[in-house]
This record gives sequence, C-alpha cells and structure tokens, in this order.
Amino acid sequence: MEHSHIFPVSHHNGSTGGCPLGPLPVMYYSVLLCLGLPANILTVVILSQLVLRRQKSSYNYLLALAAADILVLLLIVFVDFILEDFILASFLPPSINSAVQVLEFSSIHTSIWITVPLTIDRYIAVCHPLRYHTVSYPARTRKVIFAVYIGCLLSAAPYYWWPEFWHSLPGVGNTDEGGGGGGERSRRTVAEHVLVWAHCATVYLLPCTVFFSLNTGIVRKLRKRRNCFRLRGYSTGKTTAILLAITSVFAVLWAPRTVLILYHFYSPPPASQSTGRLLHVLTDVANMLALLNTGVNFFLYCFISKRFRAMAANVLRALVHCRKQPKPFYASHNFSITSSPWISPANSHCIKMLVYQYDKNGKPICISS
Repeated sequence: MEHSHIFPVSHHNGSTGGCPLGPLPVMYYSVLLCLGLPANILTVVILSQLVLRRQKSSYNYLLALAAADILVLLLIVFVDFILEDFILASFLPPSINSAVQVLEFSSIHTSIWITVPLTIDRYIAVCHPLRYHTVSYPARTRKVIFAVYIGCLLSAAPYYWWPEFWHSLPGVGNTDEGGGGGGERSRRTVAEHVLVWAHCATVYLLPCTVFFSLNTGIVRKLRKRRNCFRLRGYSTGKTTAILLAITSVFAVLWAPRTVLILYHFYSPPPASQSTGRLLHVLTDVANMLALLNTGVNFFLYCFISKRFRAMAANVLRALVHCRKQPKPFYASHNFSITSSPWISPANSHCIKMLVYQYDKNGKPICISS
C-alpha cells in the first residue's frame, strides 16, 4: 500500500515489511497519539479556564491552536497512519479517502496559520503596548480565529488533486529499481508544480517569514528594554516566551519535510534499491518530526509558565480524585489595565492609566482612571 496523503508511510503488499524502519513508525505514532491527544485536551481545558477568567487575546489563539492540533492528531496520526496503514492495511473508499485528504490539509494549515495572528498580537503587545487593547480584543480575536479556520478549509480544497509522487521509490508502487519513476517525473504537469510549491509555501515558507520578521522585532525590543523586562507584573513576558518557543520548534521540525518534498519532486529517480530505501527512511523520519510539532506544545507551556503548570496540576488532581473544579471568575467582571511594560513602578503615579472594561460583545470600553 502506498500513501497519497499528506504524510505518506509506504507499505509493500499491504504489510509493514516494505517499510525500512520496520515496526518503528506504528510504535512512534501510537505513542504520539496516546501522549499528544490527552495533552492537547488538557491544554484546551486549562486555556478555557484562563479565557473565562481573563479576557486575553493570546489565550484565545493558544486555545484555537490546541484545538487544531487535536484535529491533526485525529485525522492524520489516527485515521491516516494507524487506522488505514496498520489496522485496515488497505485504502479507504475513494470518496472518503478524498474527503479525509482535504481535511488533513485543512487541519495542518489551521495548526500552522493560527500562530500567525498570535505572532502579530504579541508584536503589537510588545512593540506598541499603548495601542494594544484598541486593536486586539476578544470580539475581534474570535472573528480572526473563525476566519483562519474557514480560510484554511477553503485553501485545502485544491489538494483534492495532490500528486502521488511517492510511487517512484523502489519497492513502492513499482517493481523496477529506480526506473519506475522516470516516466512519472517527465509527466509532471503545471498544476502539480503549483500544488507542491503552494503547499511548501503555505505550511512553511510564508509562516516562517512572518515568524522571523516579527519575532526579530520582538527580540530587539526586549533586548533594548531588558532592564524593564524583569519588572514585576510585566504582562507579555511568559506569553511572548511561549510564542518564541512554539515558532522556533515549528521551524526546526518542519524544515526536513519541506526540503524532502522539493527534493523528491525535482530529483531524478533513485539509481539503486539502497538509495531508494535511504530516501524512504529520510521521508519517514521527516514525517515523524513534522507531526511531533502537534504534541509538544503542552510541555512547552508547562516548562515556561508557572501558572500553566499549577493549573495543569489542579486539573489532574481534580480528575484523579473525581472532584469538581472551583467555579471560575468570569472575565466579563474583569478590568484590563493598559499600561506600558516599560513604565517603572517608581514613576507609575505620574502616568495616567487607561482602564478597559469589556462589554457583552467583547469590545473594550475605555475608562480613564
């Protein structure tokens, strides 16, 4: 069986014997699903409580990111790898297979692109703090998240015709050693070139460009104000650190897969069976690294944020002892103080603060103190 989906794991005659890594992929994806899915569900629970307690746009974006990661784990890791490749060991019906393929691309696009407005949100919070609450508030955040989900679903529709360019690996869909893919490569259409480059640009090149440019501005601003960065009550430190961590991990884990897609699409067919098996191993490892990105965010949050660790411990403790969580203090009763993180507490009495209260639609109402 040969994959035509986003993350192909090839089999020979419907068994795992054709995979150079043997049973390692099924073991890896099973562990990733068993750890990543509960971790992301726990992340959703914790961030939902934070969203209820505090009207903070970054929590909404992180919540949407966790939900998208759950979709990736279910659609790709479970359905595409474990169910289809290792349990059924056969293709899904064509109509279901095509629908799942589009949903896979949609979930991957959403998981990546939901981080882009989060990066913009943190850039405004750090570099333009006095304007932050006028341009970033809960009602607008929810609209942005909805637009990202719908846009990624629409952008995945053309990948119904995603090219099956993995057949040219020796032992995958052919019986020739390196000769079965030459004719296929000569028949590459313009549409296939457009789809492959659009995929690479959508999932890696464009997001990394945004991350690199905006994160560079954030880091420069923080370095310039490094003395103020250590002030107690600085509101953007932990969330910004989380942003820098998840974007850096994404850039590292997705780079091998992007390079291998372009290499395999444009390179000549493998000249020997050993070369083809090596390319197959590299492809499988690149897929594993890319999907690892969906299961590590919870551990990054716990490592960076003390509040997140404490809330995770409380949720797990309540789950083990079958106790109800304490009723949250809803954010509609909260006030959000917009003050520059660069203002010294010693001089804060000289600064006129702007206090925002949110109305029932999530829009800020400015009240001068």
